[in-house]
Amino acid sequence: MGPPRFKRRSNMQSIRFTRNARFNVLDNGRLRVPKIGDLKVAWSRDLPSAPSSVTVIKTPTGEYYASFVVSVDDDTDALEPIPDEDAETGIDLGLKPFAVMRGGKVIDNPKFFKRMERKLKKAQRALSRKQQGSSNRAKARIKVARVHERVRQQRNDWLDKQVKAIVAENQGIYVETLGVKGLSRGRAAKSIHDAAWGAFLGKLESKAQRAGRTFGKVARDFPSTRLCSTCGALTGPKGLEGLKVREWACGCGTMHDRDQNAEINIRREGRRLVAEGLADT
Repeated sequence: MGPPRFKRRSNMQSIRFTRNARFNVLDNGRLRVPKIGDLKVAWSRDLPSAPSSVTVIKTPTGEYYASFVVSVDDDTDALEPIPDEDAETGIDLGLKPFAVMRGGKVIDNPKFFKRMERKLKKAQRALSRKQQGSSNRAKARIKVARVHERVRQQRNDWLDKQVKAIVAENQGIYVETLGVKGLSRGRAAKSIHDAAWGAFLGKLESKAQRAGRTFGKVARDFPSTRLCSTCGALTGPKGLEGLKVREWACGCGTMHDRDQNAEINIRREGRRLVAEGLADT
């Protein structure tokens, strides 16, 4: 046991109702909540089974969402196995391209926060000029919250689509574990938070396991960038200066693209660890 880990403060508010609280989903589509009454709900999908609990969430913009816990069959999200032996990929994450996959396939980084940063700055400047406690300040605060919420919604939607495509196209998926907390303390903290590597890897692992795909993690100290995928020599660029090098030549005569070479090494190492039962699958 370690010291307590406190939650970071946010403007999200929520309340959870279990079966003992006697909440109910009515036949007319409304949600009956104790001491509140019948709530009109815009359903995004039908519930697959009777919910065991519901959490009502209020966002900083004043919108309300209902999140249900339901029981589903284990095979609901399972996909048909892909017999092709080449249907495997390593994933090398980065900031300029978000990810590089097998065959040189590149997923560009959409940089949602950076695209909205100018609008956010304008909204925050307007907020700072409003008098404390005034109704105009409350309206300005909501405008700032809407920008943040828009960025979060765009990012989550994009991540879900990328994860779905990767899991559908590959039987084996291998990634490199990243120290996101440590990396986010440096000068590139804003870009790393915007890329949301941690959220991406968490969604990818969960989706792969539910779909019946092989998922393996390679240790963060594995030299995927420096290792020559042809001869196995550690001849690649190293240190902070090495991050600027996009292509490098090995002594064996092979010319490497840094990200594609890293993907090959991550895929091979992940496959080896899975075969030996040493990777988290």
